[in-house]
Amino acid sequence: MLLLTSTASSAFAQNYSFDARRIALGGAGGTPNVASKIVERQRRYTSILIPVGLVKLLTDVRVFFPTRDDFDLSRAVEYGTSPLHQVFGRSEDITAGSFLRDIVDRNVNPDLNSYRQSESGIDASTFYEGLMSLNWGYTFMAHEDDRSFQGIYAGAGPYLAASAFAEFDGELVDILNGSGNRYIPAASLGLGGGETNQLAAAITGGYRARFPVFATDGADARRNGMYVAANYHYLYGLRYDSFDARLQLDTDSNGLLTPDPPEKPFALDWNTSRDGQGMALDFGVAFVRNRWDFGAGVGGVANRIAWKNIRQNKLSLVSLFNESEWIYDKQLIGRGTERIELPVTYTGDVSYHREQWSLYTEYSRGFEGDNFRTGLEYRLGQVELRGAGRISQGNWYPSAGAGFNLTRNLGVDAAFYGTKTFLEPSAHVGMALSFRIDRGRPGSPSDLAPKPAP
Repeated sequence: MLLLTSTASSAFAQNYSFDARRIALGGAGGTPNVASKIVERQRRYTSILIPVGLVKLLTDVRVFFPTRDDFDLSRAVEYGTSPLHQVFGRSEDITAGSFLRDIVDRNVNPDLNSYRQSESGIDASTFYEGLMSLNWGYTFMAHEDDRSFQGIYAGAGPYLAASAFAEFDGELVDILNGSGNRYIPAASLGLGGGETNQLAAAITGGYRARFPVFATDGADARRNGMYVAANYHYLYGLRYDSFDARLQLDTDSNGLLTPDPPEKPFALDWNTSRDGQGMALDFGVAFVRNRWDFGAGVGGVANRIAWKNIRQNKLSLVSLFNESEWIYDKQLIGRGTERIELPVTYTGDVSYHREQWSLYTEYSRGFEGDNFRTGLEYRLGQVELRGAGRISQGNWYPSAGAGFNLTRNLGVDAAFYGTKTFLEPSAHVGMALSFRIDRGRPGSPSDLAPKPAP
């Protein structure tokens, strides 16, 4: 597909999360610190996604097939950005989406002013990346008492990493964002973008321990201690896709697109493999003192997958007009390998808990640079209210939601959050729903066992 994830939202974690409670908290309290995961005070639960967005996607899957007459690139971008949750306020098409759709249809309007944005403009450059890694397993205890334990963790789960970028030529941005007609004669305007997607199965072995620090400090000392965790992930690569697309728009003396450009106006390189192996390491420590939790961790150390038997696909157009034919070429690239490395994530988190409410804060540096999250959860018996704010890439993203406790162990969570693709002039509201199955008694040894990564 043409740059599907290069249009990904900066709310990658929210868009692909299975847990509406975490989304409502802005991701705070869902720290990648493996030690902090085993000490969360208030909640031990399993979340089951209600895929309201996926149902809509499956009823409109036609938009993903470029060979069909009803293919819609802008709609495919929207579904690819947020496939699991419902997004409100999106139209059937958008201006920049029409531009890319007309490229796919080989029926571009020679006057680029016809594709001007009606609202706030598109960005000249965007870059997004994210990692979704779920892990389920069991800790085999070598030693365990009321204040300490040591054990070996074994687990497995899916691993999905994505990174993407898009870059518009500055003069092209001026045309698309302009308030009036603008013509640039004898110019060459460019648009480029790319994405890298990796899907793997993670087989995980790890160490879990709690040491009796602050063991007798206060009435709430039953959770107190120093928690240590480490993971080794063996990554068995299942699918690798790397896209690199380039669009060149040449204008004539009147500033209109020329029908016979000197070079191919569009080219797409697509590399794919189903044979990869890699690894990643996680380390974390957390301290609990009465109502306070403090944690620090580093995740994704040496995070890499080496892909072999890469197949190269090339797609190009000789003209953007008159429904010219696509040129397609496929070949195998020998026995070479391509190693993809992901950034290391450094995390610090602080939480404070009362009987009726909890406050979560988290700072991380790694994916998408610096990120700060803070979230508040207030428990009112059958109803729980949540709100959060997240700063990423210099932008502020609020989120909110509520939980409804149907029984002692079963609840429904709802969350609302902002999401936007680079094709869209303004953000939209996404809605996530999930069932929550509460389990365990907070603070008990069984409750301190690791849980799936949020």
